[in-house]
Amino acid sequence: MTTAPYAPAPARPVDQQRVTLDADGITLSARLARPAHVPPRATVVALHGAGMSAAYFDGPAHPETSLLTVAAELGFLVVAVDRPGYGGSAQRLPHGQGVVAQAATLAAALRNLCARYDTGAGILLMGHSFGCKPALRIAADGTVPGLLGLDLSGCGDEYLASPAAPATRAGSWKLNWGPLRLYPPGTFQSSIDVVAPAPARELADAARWPAVFAALAERIRVPVRFTFAEHEAWWRRDHQALARLRGRLAAAPRVLIDHQPDAGHNISLGWAARAYHLRALGFAEECLRRRPTGTEHR
Repeated sequence: MTTAPYAPAPARPVDQQRVTLDADGITLSARLARPAHVPPRATVVALHGAGMSAAYFDGPAHPETSLLTVAAELGFLVVAVDRPGYGGSAQRLPHGQGVVAQAATLAAALRNLCARYDTGAGILLMGHSFGCKPALRIAADGTVPGLLGLDLSGCGDEYLASPAAPATRAGSWKLNWGPLRLYPPGTFQSSIDVVAPAPARELADAARWPAVFAALAERIRVPVRFTFAEHEAWWRRDHQALARLRGRLAAAPRVLIDHQPDAGHNISLGWAARAYHLRALGFAEECLRRRPTGTEHR
């Protein structure tokens, strides 16, 4: 008997749009996608890294790299937010905000999001690089009700390279991208919609991160998943460093540390993006199932 070739299930209809969120008087721009005809299972809020924008999560070079598309197709509301100092708030906050102020601003924006949209069973914060820092602070402060967990990439607790680096273009390439073969053709031509000037206040805050993380980690009480790319060059990820990272999150009910092969620091822009996004959404499913109370919204 001849076996028919595998055919993937057809994609579910997705409603995608540009929106703004009110953060106690500060307007943040965002990209939102959701299932077109069913309520969302839960919500994924994605926070980009320094020198990027919300477009980082929208597959600028190839549709398979879009977190917005795959998450909405799998039944999630997903919102990629331009962090304070980027996008719609750049003019009002030309110097940006540090980690503490960003966490407060983003928490206010997420409360506005929950008041305006059906967010399902709760919120998973998904951070990349600097975007992980306010996400961790929000979790430590408990300022977002219904927080399911944190899924973080391109961030640890001890730098391998100085946050003041790189001094050369070659150094910048190695730290942020890695081998060219990791990315779809056209990635760097399309990056004009992704890259953005990094505000001064968040860059100044970066050097203090190891001490800040050590102080807030013990207050995080939701599941946390870290992903380090195979070609990650910013952060220590040896056995000793990862054991310390895990140990500092003693109050978190679950801490996972994953490694993504064939990926550089900008993991959501490369060919490995879909695999990483699916793993992140799988983690969101696990967080939904492990909630201590309530039932899943369908």
